[in-house]
Amino acid sequence: FFPGCDAEEDLIGSLASMSTKERIKAIQKRPETIRKKREIRNKVLKEITEKSRRRGARPSSCTQCLQGVAVSFRRFGNTLSEYFHLLWIWHKTLKIIGAEFGTSVLSYFVFLKWLLNFNIFSFLINFSFITIPQFLAAEPNNLSFTGLELFTGAGYFQQTVLYYGFYTNATISKIENGPSYNMQLAYIFTVGIYFVICFLILLFSMAKSFYRNFVNPQAFSGNASKLLCTWDFNITNEKAVKLKQKNLSTQIKEDLAEVNKEVLDFSVMERVFRIAIHLLAWVASLGTAVAVCTGVYFLSINNLKLFMKEHGNDLEGQAGMLVLPVIASLLNTLIPFFFSWLGHLERFQTPGQHIYVTITRIIILKMSVVGILCYYWLNIVATSESQCWETLVGQDIYRLVLVDFIFCLLGSFFGEFLRRIIGTTVFVSLGLPEFDIGRNVLDLIYAQTLTWIGILFSPLLPGIQMIAFFIVFFVKKVSLMRNCQPPRKVWRTAQMTTSFMFLLFCPSFLGVLSVIGVIVWSLKPSEGCGPFRGLSSMYAAVTEWIRILENYAVSKWVVWIYHNLITSELFFFILSSVVLIVTYLYWQIIQGRKIMTKRLYEQINN
Repeated sequence: FFPGCDAEEDLIGSLASMSTKERIKAIQKRPETIRKKREIRNKVLKEITEKSRRRGARPSSCTQCLQGVAVSFRRFGNTLSEYFHLLWIWHKTLKIIGAEFGTSVLSYFVFLKWLLNFNIFSFLINFSFITIPQFLAAEPNNLSFTGLELFTGAGYFQQTVLYYGFYTNATISKIENGPSYNMQLAYIFTVGIYFVICFLILLFSMAKSFYRNFVNPQAFSGNASKLLCTWDFNITNEKAVKLKQKNLSTQIKEDLAEVNKEVLDFSVMERVFRIAIHLLAWVASLGTAVAVCTGVYFLSINNLKLFMKEHGNDLEGQAGMLVLPVIASLLNTLIPFFFSWLGHLERFQTPGQHIYVTITRIIILKMSVVGILCYYWLNIVATSESQCWETLVGQDIYRLVLVDFIFCLLGSFFGEFLRRIIGTTVFVSLGLPEFDIGRNVLDLIYAQTLTWIGILFSPLLPGIQMIAFFIVFFVKKVSLMRNCQPPRKVWRTAQMTTSFMFLLFCPSFLGVLSVIGVIVWSLKPSEGCGPFRGLSSMYAAVTEWIRILENYAVSKWVVWIYHNLITSELFFFILSSVVLIVTYLYWQIIQGRKIMTKRLYEQINN
């Protein structure tokens, strides 16, 4: 690794003279294996210890003890993180998928893993600040459990922490004259801060993915670096070596396919014919979306009438509750297959065009269905004669999430397993199916959108979605390995993950924020259930709290922030202007770096 012993001694001496932060950064930047970097670090620490002994500068026993504890914790943390990295359930799975099927299919599983972690975070926040305090004030549940509640979400679950209506509006205090817990403020602040954190996480994830896939200068010189500098000589296991070879080979094929991409030249008649096919496909897809939304709307109206008539207590009434989610999920599962078939008829030049067009059509369908359901919940269910319309909405969303999960598993069976049987036994010319990235990604975004809407009505819904995504990850992995073939056309999808993040942010997350805003500020809560019973709106709990704080001099700063920042249109206008200016300047810097890097790359090639 070093040309000679003198060079190694000079390196150790120079690193020993640096500060701790500078030394860590210098070792990290060296083009060495992890094992070699650890050897360098240990030699530098040994050199520093010997120098301190020669100078006779022995620290005090207390300092030595603290330093020893700090080093021990640091080593323990590094060892623990390494073992977790190796034992993490999908670490090896993602490597295998990337090697066998390329980055296009891998991007779906990376996105699914990201959503799973996102829902774990959501569940922990809601469970810690909303559910656990409610357990202290919970009353016994007198309803019997029959098992149908697992599918309908009604019955026994109505009197549990699963739904909004079970939560108290009282201030919880188990110790007389001790600290109290205001459930109204805890509920609205937990949900509000959670959405703020989601907003920041999505923005940061989009910016990070955009920088990695669009701006990173390594993208201009990736082929040479992958061919000459990517191999890790620390790999000794035979299976790991073969997996690394296959993964590297797939990445180089994708990069070469991107470079050697052919631009087909069509005649005038061929162009007119292709445009006509595209227009007919769009008319068919948009007309299908309108028909589906119309059917879901009238079905939801009849579903509410059935529920109000039967009160959901007998078997027929509980079965009637499943009509809306089953039909909506069935349409959301079958129509995307039709859209994928339209994409094959259009014969796009690249697989990327096919996927992006299919994703656009499916997102129009699914977000339109969600919009119709939100209109039904906010304008019809919220004004119905139900004693607790929030719990009714929560049950609807629970059933939609559960049935959508079941249809997602059935989609893997009918869309991939049976397709493989047909393609290998009946119509051999069809061959094995390819993994439908667009359809599967939009299924995830649709499920996450329902979860975000349902958080206000069912705080534990992220926990249910967390379990569902966990099962979907491994079911899709097994189905992919056993039923699907790699894409026939190799292509690079560096921008795919960024597109997924953008679709999750807009229209999904921004649309959910609009719905939550209408619920919190405009709709009147139920009179007989939930933490906001008796108030004109959910937000009224915050205004009453501010009114109380105005009587205390210690809390004047909170009142000032509320009146001058949170409720000030001028503040948000200035903040938005600053964000836009900073974004514009950042974009200009990025463009300048891209131009400079591209020129440098051209000079190197010349």
